[in-house]
Amino acid sequence: MTMQSLMSGTVRPRRTQRSLVTGGAGFIGSHLCDALLQRGDQVICIDNFLTGTFRNIRPLLNHPNFRFIEGDVRSPLQVDGEVTRIYNLACPASPRHYQKDPVGTMKTCVLGTINVLEPARKKSSRVLQASTSEVYGDPELHPQPENYVGHVNPIGPRACYDEGKRAAETLMFDYRRVHGIDVKVARIFNTYGPRMLEDDGRVVSNFIVQALRGIPLTIYGNGTQTRSLCFVDDLVRGLEMLMESPRSFAGPCNLGNPQEKTIEAIAREVLVCTGSSSRLDFRPLPNDDPRRRKPVIAKAFHEFGWQPRVELTDGLKATIAYFSLRLATSSDYPRESGRSETRKQRRLRFVQ
Repeated sequence: MTMQSLMSGTVRPRRTQRSLVTGGAGFIGSHLCDALLQRGDQVICIDNFLTGTFRNIRPLLNHPNFRFIEGDVRSPLQVDGEVTRIYNLACPASPRHYQKDPVGTMKTCVLGTINVLEPARKKSSRVLQASTSEVYGDPELHPQPENYVGHVNPIGPRACYDEGKRAAETLMFDYRRVHGIDVKVARIFNTYGPRMLEDDGRVVSNFIVQALRGIPLTIYGNGTQTRSLCFVDDLVRGLEMLMESPRSFAGPCNLGNPQEKTIEAIAREVLVCTGSSSRLDFRPLPNDDPRRRKPVIAKAFHEFGWQPRVELTDGLKATIAYFSLRLATSSDYPRESGRSETRKQRRLRFVQ
């Protein structure tokens, strides 16, 4: 990487790719599809609409370089032709969703990763695994560098996701060692922005929807536990830059914002940005909920020049605007996702 590109923190110019994005109708995946199309890639999006929504990809359906396939990574993937880049983002990412079907979550992490790695092996594709800061569990080391092995409860209610993602990382590096596959592993920290689901139980979406509705903001615990919030545009740029980093660098690589905030401070920032008069409602902390989250991102900056740019206030304002529009256009705020939408869109199983 040149010093100029390192200092600018931008994605390096490259030839057009044919990119596959699993989980491409989800919150992060749909933003990634947007970014790849803007770079001139051909994009194949696969999603089963478990937590992804059709509205996220509806504007892309008429794009000549976009193809949608309704599918589940727990089954073998059938994609014709060359695929040069695979981004594996398929998995429910919020506790509320991945704990609904813990066995299914584990299968998505393990079988889904194998079903992504096999076509990568056959097609000589470069593949990026969207891992998570949850591999660190409730960390005893703060902040968290990539060489920290974590503190995870393997039999707790979050284990299906935490251990599933750890197993997925193992598979990525085993396929690299055994088959020589070009892999990248991104450990994604808390990310927020437009297209989050209102019912996913995450801090930012919960606070914003509650503030806009004028109801109490729910804080689990005493509010002193911390999160480091990264705006989705910064995260997507980081994923692209990691994918295009030298083959010698596989990761794992933390991607997140190192500016640590307490849960209560985030809640009060949302109240200021929305102008809401809602009060704070403190409730018991769930089992195995991490007390602190803060990434060490020196590796991302050193290897490919990435660091977040969007300030929390600016990111919150953009996210609030998104949820305000959603609330204004839907009185009961139904989800346009999940199994009900999948049935409605059955005829759109293959959209080219």
